[in-house]
Amino acid sequence: MIDPTALPALHASHGGIWLREGGSTQAVAKGAAIACAAETPTLLLNAPLTGQRLGYPELNGLDLLELWAFVHPARFLVPTPKGLAEALGLERPGSEADIPQLLQAATAALLDMLGSPSWTEREGGWTSAQTLHRLRWPWAPLIAPRISRPPEAERWLFSRLPEWEETPPRPAPRTISLDEEAVLARLAHLTGSAAEARPGQRAYAAAAVESFRPRQHRDQPNMLLAEAGTGIGKTLGYLAPASLWASQAQGTVWISTYTKALQRQLDRESLRLFPDPATAARRIVVRKGRENYLCLLNLEDALQGGFSGRAAILAQLVARWAAFSKDGDMVGGDLPGWLPTLFRRNGSTALTDRRGECIYAGCPHYRKCFIERSARASADADIVIANHALVMINAARGRETGQRPQRIIFDEGHHLFDAADSTFSVALSGQEAIELRRWVMGPEGNSRGRRRGLAARLSDLASYDEEGGQAIRAAADAARALPADEWLKRIVAGEPFGPLEQLLAAVRGTVYARAADVGEADAGYGLETEVAEPDGPLVEAAQEAALALDALLRPLNRLSKRLEAVIEDAPDWLDGAARARIEGAIASLGWRCDLIAAWLALLARIGGPADADFVDWMTVDRIEGREFDIGIHRHWLDPTRPLAETVLKPAQGVLITSATLKGGGDWDNAESRSGASHLPRGAQRFEAASPFDYPGRAEVLIVTDIKRGDIAALSGAYGRLIEAAGGGTLGLFTAIRRLRAVHARIADRLARAGLPLYAQHVDPMDTGTLIDIFRDDPRASLLGTDALRDGVDVPGHSLRLVVMEGVPWSKPTVLHAARRLAGGGAAYDDRLIRARLAQAFGRLIRRAEDRGSFVILSAAMPSRLLSAFPPGTPIRRLTLDEAIIAVSAHSHAGLGDGMSLGQRGHESGIPDLEQR
Repeated sequence: MIDPTALPALHASHGGIWLREGGSTQAVAKGAAIACAAETPTLLLNAPLTGQRLGYPELNGLDLLELWAFVHPARFLVPTPKGLAEALGLERPGSEADIPQLLQAATAALLDMLGSPSWTEREGGWTSAQTLHRLRWPWAPLIAPRISRPPEAERWLFSRLPEWEETPPRPAPRTISLDEEAVLARLAHLTGSAAEARPGQRAYAAAAVESFRPRQHRDQPNMLLAEAGTGIGKTLGYLAPASLWASQAQGTVWISTYTKALQRQLDRESLRLFPDPATAARRIVVRKGRENYLCLLNLEDALQGGFSGRAAILAQLVARWAAFSKDGDMVGGDLPGWLPTLFRRNGSTALTDRRGECIYAGCPHYRKCFIERSARASADADIVIANHALVMINAARGRETGQRPQRIIFDEGHHLFDAADSTFSVALSGQEAIELRRWVMGPEGNSRGRRRGLAARLSDLASYDEEGGQAIRAAADAARALPADEWLKRIVAGEPFGPLEQLLAAVRGTVYARAADVGEADAGYGLETEVAEPDGPLVEAAQEAALALDALLRPLNRLSKRLEAVIEDAPDWLDGAARARIEGAIASLGWRCDLIAAWLALLARIGGPADADFVDWMTVDRIEGREFDIGIHRHWLDPTRPLAETVLKPAQGVLITSATLKGGGDWDNAESRSGASHLPRGAQRFEAASPFDYPGRAEVLIVTDIKRGDIAALSGAYGRLIEAAGGGTLGLFTAIRRLRAVHARIADRLARAGLPLYAQHVDPMDTGTLIDIFRDDPRASLLGTDALRDGVDVPGHSLRLVVMEGVPWSKPTVLHAARRLAGGGAAYDDRLIRARLAQAFGRLIRRAEDRGSFVILSAAMPSRLLSAFPPGTPIRRLTLDEAIIAVSAHSHAGLGDGMSLGQRGHESGIPDLEQR
């Protein structure tokens, strides 16, 4: 067998390149490193990232992350040398030059595990290794000889997965009232006897009881708006009454979040309620949209030849993971977030149900489906952890009508407006229309894959019911009017085909004509213009497109009615599985019919009267000058109106909570952005200020000598501030272009000082993985955009400095302009900016012992917006040099344990500035 220590090992960072061969490690140039990796199988950690650092994106080798995914599927790993060493119990590298030797030692440890009796993920390993060998996976020659052949043939994945069981509908919850003392006792049990007393948390839990009382008025839930500052402990504060009500009433409480990070946190907190993991898995269920879960039918197609090359290897590793996964969640679950990114043109999205083509009971894996198991588990769960969009969709058009959320806690409630805005919007675009065509017609021409059209999915109905078969054929004929493959090329070339492509061509012409008037046409990014004063060709194209869509809607409606008739007058062949499949088809048809009806209403606006409730506009979507979609969009001017009608009014009790619920305004702002203002009796209010010592442990520094638009000065400021803090910096940008420019200028310089720098939209890793790396290394820094403004929870010394490139002004879009006009002009803008500042500042202090600085690189920061920060927080306007001194002093004071920053760096295995 091959000796891992005989394999060359390569590590590349912004600070240098090190290659270990023949028992010695040397710093090498890029050319030598690339040549070695091209000639000899070379050990790497994260090949895409290493290739990017070498300037050779097609770099391949023996990636230890792929080996980890095979040996320990569904097991967490921070994908860094430090994370790998800690996971395997190896000595952490003292410097970057020691990392290649670590890679060899880690390889030996992982390969030795394959022959160990303690390898808990052995099942299926031998068969998978043989398949990966045939696929020429680089690791296969090292793995296969080390896995002993099992005495009996290993079961295929699809026979190993457990089946879910059908259960009777859950009875309606009992009508009860919670006793406040019992709730506080439950809270004390959750926090533990050793926990410090938190009066604010007890008051919060007592106030939350209101949301669980019996409802007294129609169209009026017991609704509480609760702003609880960071450190109050609101998660356990609402889990106490929620879990007690679920236990006593035998009902389900839906806890809705906006970010996957909070979903993971809530899932972890569930062990406080149910210390036994098996009980916790049954009583608390995480629910996400269908597109997040592995589709077993898609996976089977991939394993049986649907994928080739590197994508086929990915499918095999995903199959290994699926056998050990908790719930099959591929996005934010226990699938390592870094795994799909290792396969550059990866096929992970093709392994989920993103096109809504599920055939439900017609699928051979239906009884083992992760999605169906999650849906059924949530019916009997005490707590369902979901996201805002899923809760809204489930309330509005959910297939599980018996599971309509009745008791809801919206955590991260300051995002409720944005979530409703997205959920209740409509977009008639080329990409949306071609997906509808594929859903109706299935594969065309030489296209491959599992995609099947209506005729294939409902073939038994077509043969049984003549009218239903005619409706299917009519729908397929009408769908030919929708955009087909390469629609965008034809439009750009001035050769659109069919009424929908003609419409999109007219939209594109109008957008470019109007954008040129305001100097935007050559900016390289998306363009938009209002649907106002349309010219004759656009109106005519909209009318022809409406006729084509109406011709499609009619047979789809007819087909839906025929399916309902078949269920009512069940034929002999309609067993339970077939019934479930047809019910699924009815729900899917209803969704598409609603979509087409919304498109028709949108087209009626072109050339017709405007609707004051909506904002309509046209776009050409581009990335760095490259067009990828064209469309017409409609958003509610106030999206909390449909939120109130479809989600809030039917509910029994609703708690909306956040640390920044008022969003930099007053309670009227909280009511207007949560939908409470549309309820007959509004909502009750609760407020608890953060217990943290912001005046003593935080500061806001406004740098006054950085000229707006000066990338060199901006980059220099970021670099010097990160150096002053010794890393631990979260840098926030409003534009990807500036983020990339700053990263390119300072990454090498910081790396040479032992300060790793990572960035969204630069490093080939998902956001969750970047945050994991940032949290794990107190000398690392992370640059990102709005997604990191309140999606990061990094307590402790790993985050001690937040730097914003400037005031986070709103982008001047058509939608924003309309809402600004309706919401009070400048006052509306100020509320949004205060909310963003408060959310960003909230990343800094997560625990009582945390300390840090918040820096804004803008002399134009208006004083009226400073109320976004907690009362008493020191705020100073100063030069960059003065800010660097302040940050350095604050960061060193934050160590707090007598250990110098240099000692901290030495202990983490990274060389420090003072030693250099």
